[in-house]
Amino acid sequence: MTNDLTDNLFSLIKSLSPSEKRQFSLYVGRIGVNTDSKFLNLFRVMTKLKKYNEKEILQKTKISKQQLSNVKAHLYKQILISLRLNPAHQSIPVQIREQFDFAYILYRKGLYKQSLKLLDKIKGQALEYEEKNLAYEILELEKIIESQYITRSIENRAESLIQQTEDLSELNLISSKLSNLSLQLYAIFLKMGYARTQEEADSIRNYFYQNLPEYKIKDIGFREKLWLYKAHLWFSFITQDFLACYRYSMKWIDLFNEHKHLVSIHPVSYLKGNHYLLESLFYLNHTNLFEKTLKNLEGMLKESKIPDDDNIKALAFLYLYSNKLNLRFMQGNFANSDDLVEKIQKRIKKYKDRIDEHHIMVFYYKIASLYFGDGNNKKCIEYLNKIINNKSLEMREDLMCFARILSLVAHYEAGLDYHLDRLVKSTYKFLIKMNDLHEVQKEMIRFLRNLPEVSPLEIKDEFKKLHSKLKEFEDHPYERRAFLYLDIISWLESKIQNRPVADVIAEKAAEISR
Repeated sequence: MTNDLTDNLFSLIKSLSPSEKRQFSLYVGRIGVNTDSKFLNLFRVMTKLKKYNEKEILQKTKISKQQLSNVKAHLYKQILISLRLNPAHQSIPVQIREQFDFAYILYRKGLYKQSLKLLDKIKGQALEYEEKNLAYEILELEKIIESQYITRSIENRAESLIQQTEDLSELNLISSKLSNLSLQLYAIFLKMGYARTQEEADSIRNYFYQNLPEYKIKDIGFREKLWLYKAHLWFSFITQDFLACYRYSMKWIDLFNEHKHLVSIHPVSYLKGNHYLLESLFYLNHTNLFEKTLKNLEGMLKESKIPDDDNIKALAFLYLYSNKLNLRFMQGNFANSDDLVEKIQKRIKKYKDRIDEHHIMVFYYKIASLYFGDGNNKKCIEYLNKIINNKSLEMREDLMCFARILSLVAHYEAGLDYHLDRLVKSTYKFLIKMNDLHEVQKEMIRFLRNLPEVSPLEIKDEFKKLHSKLKEFEDHPYERRAFLYLDIISWLESKIQNRPVADVIAEKAAEISR
């Protein structure tokens, strides 16, 4: 077994809950000969290990080095079978798939009527729960059986099966094209973030409409609409049309409200829809509605229709705490952040195998921004360095760029300007390399580069000049994206007014909420 598979086995064992471990022991023990089997002994030893240690495994089991690879492979398979039998994992799609397997076995036994009866039953379930790919497989098996054994149970049986297959095939094709489009747009966003120029926006717009399949909204179902709204949402995010983001995230949630029985089947999509609604409200600066929606999300996570599994727990952390940070930014509430940051750090450590590096880096940027708002610039720089020094991160080029811009400002604020010139030069080179040197960044770098030459008596005038220049870009369709990451305008106003930046942001938030 390769190292990857060894890691997978160890991670799988460590992910098991106490009840899942007990069930596995009962599952294996149902056959007496297994009670002292090599794979069960391997399971017991690996359960107690804090990290994988092959030498210790060989010492504590009767498994030879040559046998170990096969025993690990067998153990991995047996754990998955045991988990499949666990009631906690018996979701509707799993149950339908299991019944489909039973129907296939009945067909192979020549029990055609029994097989067809079971297939007809689960086909209805598959369609009810939007498992249309599985429904298509069921129809294909029905056609195979009908071609061998004419039941004559339904008039025009062949025509009915053919029509059902054609209808499902068309819907599956639309769904496939929409899911491909949604995934590609998401990949583009992860790579570059928001559109930086009119040319980029036009390119995204052309790509979107060229790849959007033809459809009639009245003819498509839940699954197709969900992918449609996801694709529109990502297109709107990339082009910074946050009102459209709000509109499509609401359509996404309303779709689940119309099909409440599908919330427990697709809990991840349901939570994502609520998360993107919060993201939209954050960028639209609707603080009161944002806070109410966040409270609703916390309440939803306690409902029985949301499964309490490891995947949901990791996503719940990601969405709740990311938006808790956003709420603090909207309210200008930067003080006393250490407790919140500590909770986030603990959960990042706990869920590190389930959260991708991109999302962890976004957390670090938000934490850095939180400390910057509180005036703790050294802490801000510490978290920004986690992003800047991450050589393996190849996503969100815009995140990398603005981390460097914020780092420059934080160094200035912390009085660490003795090597500011070197940082300015390296940031300038990085922005050119990333093709991300726009007017806001140019003005910021020009300002910071000249700071050491400015007399203390003239510094406030320089802040006012920069503020005046940047205000021109506040509503610019592409330059404004700089303000999505760092509220430079509020920072400048705080310097001009000799007030903490948190007070300036909080005052603006209060005005908006009135």
